Amino acid sequence: MDEAEASGHLWRHDVEHRGTAEQDREALSALVDYDADPFEVELLEQASDPQIRLIDQVQRSYEGQYRRRLRRLRDRKAHRDASP
Repeated sequence: MDEAEASGHLWRHDVEHRGTAEQDREALSALVDYDADPFEVELLEQASDPQIRLIDQVQRSYEGQYRRRLRRLRDRKAHRDASP
């Protein structure tokens, strides 16, 4: 595995396992409701930004497409290997 593949693998792993932008926004909203700390309010505003939410959705979609592609390639190879 070269450096580019390793970097891509780490990125996809991060995207798959991190919370969504919507989950972050909800958690920050609860914090701001409890204690309206200016830093938390600023983070909530950033998390509520439509562009940030769109970027998160696009990254998750891209990661999902890649996983589906790998699954299809694996299934094709298994089918090809199982054929006489």
